[in-house]
Amino acid sequence: MNETQSATAVARKIIDNVAKVIIGKEPVIKQALAAMIAEGHILIEDVPGVGKTMLAKSISASIGCSFKRIQFTPDLLPSDIVGVSIYNQSTGEFQFRPGPVMAQIVLVDEINRATPKTQSALLEAMEELQVSVDGATRPLDRPFIVIATQNPIEYEGTFPLPEAQLDRFLMRISLGYPSFAEELSVIERQEQSHPIDKLSAVATPEDVLGLQNAAKNVYVDGAVREYIVGLIEATRMHEDVTLGASPRASLGMFRAVRAKALLEDRDYVIPDDVKDLAHAVLAHRMILAPSARMRGLHTGQVIEGLLESVAVPGATR
Repeated sequence: MNETQSATAVARKIIDNVAKVIIGKEPVIKQALAAMIAEGHILIEDVPGVGKTMLAKSISASIGCSFKRIQFTPDLLPSDIVGVSIYNQSTGEFQFRPGPVMAQIVLVDEINRATPKTQSALLEAMEELQVSVDGATRPLDRPFIVIATQNPIEYEGTFPLPEAQLDRFLMRISLGYPSFAEELSVIERQEQSHPIDKLSAVATPEDVLGLQNAAKNVYVDGAVREYIVGLIEATRMHEDVTLGASPRASLGMFRAVRAKALLEDRDYVIPDDVKDLAHAVLAHRMILAPSARMRGLHTGQVIEGLLESVAVPGATR
């Protein structure tokens, strides 16, 4: 068994384990795992009650990482996230008390209910894998993944995330409502207890690091690289877009498609990998022009148009 096959087997165990709790949403589970393998952070946006928090908890329980949850509220302070130095009278020195961000998997629940100042406390941790408190920089353990949930911004009591914050999330994914049969299954499985209570780890943090290293060996042809950059450059030139995707999006897409190929037991990337992840990687990084929003246009429609207009490697006209 080669490295790719071994990594795919580990990933399959994680997906199957999470699927015991999140019923009928394997494509979404795969996207979340691909983001994790690509060393990216995940933003789960959907209406209340569809399992956003449970998806994050299931992933954390499946890989045996240290886990902390932060419930974002309007009165939450940055020090409640990164930690604070407290004076110890017995020693006469300040002691650092780490905040919940000092974990491997950090669930940020309802991230858009906190003020922008508190939201920005996560920026350094998400980008540089470290936190700075009182002039001291402290590295975070690896793997380090932020899984944030948010309700649609039209809901009461929400603050829109700043563009700099959104850009640090590799993917924005949505669970959606279950089908009739899936919702019946959810009720049956939770008749006596919740499946999350019996969920045990099927992988270790070292396995996750192994998956991340294996993804770095997945081959990406030069034509596919040009397709990634061409697609992202097109978001900046579109007449209905005032802010297109950044170079961070290009790097994120590059890592994400390698992870997706790994999950599908391939050691090479194909253009369809880029197409499949385009919405998850790009939609939250684009800001439409006011005139486009007035016409009822949304970013998903823009991305669909770009996927049709940007030349695909190997395709015939």
